[in-house]
Amino acid sequence: MFAKRSRATLMASAVLAAFCVSPAAHSATQQAGASKAILLQGFHWNSPNYTGPNWLQTLGGKAADLKDLGVTHVWFPPASDSGDANGYLPRQLNILSNKYGTETDLKNAVSALKGQGIQSIADIVINHRVGTANWADFTNPTWDCRAVVSNDEWTGHCGNADSGDGYGSARDIDHSQAFVQADIKTWMAKLKADGFTGIRYDFAKGYAPSYAKTYHDAFAPDFCVGEIWTNLDLNNVDAHRQLEMNYINGTGNTCAAFDFTTHGLLVQVLNNNDYWRLKDSAGKPAGALGWWGQMSVTFVDNHDTGPSETSSTGQNLWPVPAGSVMQGYAYILTHPGIPTVYYPHVYNWGLRAGIKSLIQARNAAGVTSTSAVAIQQATTGLYAAIITGTTGKLAMKIGPNSWSPGTGWTLLTSGTNYAVWKQ
Repeated sequence: MFAKRSRATLMASAVLAAFCVSPAAHSATQQAGASKAILLQGFHWNSPNYTGPNWLQTLGGKAADLKDLGVTHVWFPPASDSGDANGYLPRQLNILSNKYGTETDLKNAVSALKGQGIQSIADIVINHRVGTANWADFTNPTWDCRAVVSNDEWTGHCGNADSGDGYGSARDIDHSQAFVQADIKTWMAKLKADGFTGIRYDFAKGYAPSYAKTYHDAFAPDFCVGEIWTNLDLNNVDAHRQLEMNYINGTGNTCAAFDFTTHGLLVQVLNNNDYWRLKDSAGKPAGALGWWGQMSVTFVDNHDTGPSETSSTGQNLWPVPAGSVMQGYAYILTHPGIPTVYYPHVYNWGLRAGIKSLIQARNAAGVTSTSAVAIQQATTGLYAAIITGTTGKLAMKIGPNSWSPGTGWTLLTSGTNYAVWKQ
């Protein structure tokens, strides 16, 4: 849809397209318009190691505090039995107990959050699956060799061709099979019965986005986002965010995409002081949010890209520099898109007060996923912008260079190399 259109017309065209879908394929609620949602990733890479209480018990115990922080949605770790501790090698889908806790713990955590008005997002890992005892003896639900795509590493496969990228650590699942779709829908209905209202698709580039739409339509979520993580070429940033747009369009504009473009730019900018990269040639924010904020879920770091309890633990595959994390939050929490807060930053890194102040500033001005951005400066050492919300305007700056929006503005919050004002 976007491949041959000028950047100047992308966002307007995209927003129009979001509403040109059939009644049976409405976007998830938070993706259907101007969203005020604040998402928390409610786990990190070391969360499965927690005992007495386990992770789900720990997360449920934070419900009241998360409401106070301003969180509206919490992304849970994978719920099913898994061949790995982190839940990303699903084994028996219908057993909702793993290293994070039992199904009872899961229900209790979701219920505790619901009691505070917070919705719960399920991590949907359906690109691949491991067998119960060997490569592909799938049980609970039971699938035969037709469930494995024809180009999988397992020699016993007898399904159709893969509709996306391969995943070598497990069997790639053939979503064209009616019995696979039926069993996944049944499993997702079980998650919904346990209180989940939203979807996060793991490794979403591994299968055609049309299947994400199929499961979205069956689940009817409040929130939907896919993980499209690809390499970022800083000399061709538009190609990167185009892939995110392609995924969104492929879901029939029902699901958002995580804004890995913005994440990658923040990693580069905060490491190298080249803040000019945050402005594209059309004068818009250079990440996916600059093209379609309504369908962009922004983040500073997550369980894969960044650290866990400290800057030296966790995966650390593509991290924002630890000393600049709050600049990242000053950016995403003042800009359009749906921003994500990372659990360790709140509860392990001592950043809760600063993050809360930024969320309060966002809410005070009524900034939403679709708010307009007017970039004031984007140079070496400085990025500054004015964002128009539904109830006011925010001015913000990040970077070591000084900047002020001038008279008529009140400073709401500030820290090392960032500041936010309200008019």
